[in-house]
This record gives sequence, C-alpha cells and structure tokens, in this order.
Amino acid sequence: MKLDGKIALITGAAHRLGKSIALALADQGCDLMIHFNQAQEAAAETAEQAQSVGIRAVIVQADLSQTEGVQEVYRAIDSAYGRIDLLANSAATLERRDILEVDEEDWRRAIGLNLKGAFFVLQEAARRMRSAGGGAVVNISDTAGHRPWKEFPLHSISKAGLEMLTQVAAFALAPDIRVNAVIPGPTLKPPSMADERWKEVTGRLPLGQAVPSHNVAQAVVFLMTNEYITGHSLRVDGGDLLT
Repeated sequence: MKLDGKIALITGAAHRLGKSIALALADQGCDLMIHFNQAQEAAAETAEQAQSVGIRAVIVQADLSQTEGVQEVYRAIDSAYGRIDLLANSAATLERRDILEVDEEDWRRAIGLNLKGAFFVLQEAARRMRSAGGGAVVNISDTAGHRPWKEFPLHSISKAGLEMLTQVAAFALAPDIRVNAVIPGPTLKPPSMADERWKEVTGRLPLGQAVPSHNVAQAVVFLMTNEYITGHSLRVDGGDLLT
C-alpha cells in the first residue's frame, strides 16, 4: 500500500512515541488527524512540524476512555476529511500500582483508555475503512502484554488484551482491513523514572541502548505498507525479549 495521500489518525500524538509516528506518516505524504487529551500546545507543535512537509494536519481533543470522546474524534475526521485510511492506536496510560491497592477508578482509567478506548477507536475506523474499500491499523502494544510487570498490573492486563484485540480484529476484518501491532522496547524514559534506573533498564538490552523512537515509527510505516502482513505483533525492542 502506498501511503501518499492517505488519511491517518494517530491517537496520543501530541508527544513522545505518538508524535514520532505522526511525523513518520507525514513524511510518507499522509494527511493527519492528531489526537490529544490534555497536551494541546504539544499537539499543535506536532501538527506544525507535520505541516512543514506539505501535508494537512488537524488536531482534536478527546478523552478516549469515554465513548463520547471516541465519537468526538470521528466527528472531527468526518468533518475535516470525510474518510480514514490508516489508524495508529498509540494513546495509553502507564501508572504504577500495587495490585492490592487498585480500585475501580484506577481500573476505569487504565483499562478504559488502553483497551476499551483502543477497541472503539478501531471499531469506528474499521466501519469507515470498510465502506471506503479498506485500510490498515497498527496498535502500539508493550512487552508488558507478554511479560507481567507486577508494579504495573493494569498496564500489563490492558496490553495483553490489546494483543488479542489485534489478532481478533485482523481475523474478523480481513481481507480488506489489515490489523497489526508494534511492541516497542524501552524507547523514551518515563518522566518519573530516575536517570540511573533508566540506564539500568536500557543497559541490560542485548543492543545496549534505548530503542530510538523513529525506529519504532518506521516499523509502524512498514506494517501499514506491507499488504501481506496481518495479525502480527512486530517487536522493535533492542532484544528485550531475550533477557
């Protein structure tokens, strides 16, 4: 699939990995719908950078853990572009919690965004893609979906669900819509993590350093362009699985 001229929605695209994915798709000639929840200024900066290569970029604010937030995104897409061809499901939250201290609000927030939100964003995209003849989806997963992180139980649970969503959707929506996932390794240091801890995390990787975010974005582009890959989770993790 050639991406030039396609319409792409990137959730959580204001900064960090979502921003890298948005800019990589802009470089491919895609017009963008840049979703954010709170970081409006950062989203505007992402849009401005994307527009510098000659494409259109529109920003939309929404809380994707709520059904109304998902609908707000698609009202913006329908108004600005009238269709969607590509989806990068990147929006997520990562919160440290003791499993015995998790409450219903923690569950609603984490599962609501990471899994419920991803599901309904994909569903609405697929409805529009199918009526337009097809499209491609890439979900941004996590090593936590395969290896339990005891200090981040809801993140692990939600990403494991996202892995199954990828496979179920790929099977259900074939052949006109392909659905894949990317599993990044340690890419960008969490703001709350100490520098020394980050050095430990990335230093144990077989490749010895954090995965550059543009390499993860390149994997998203690859899965969107390759017309014979679906239901696959591609690791871009610096060998993290091996440790």
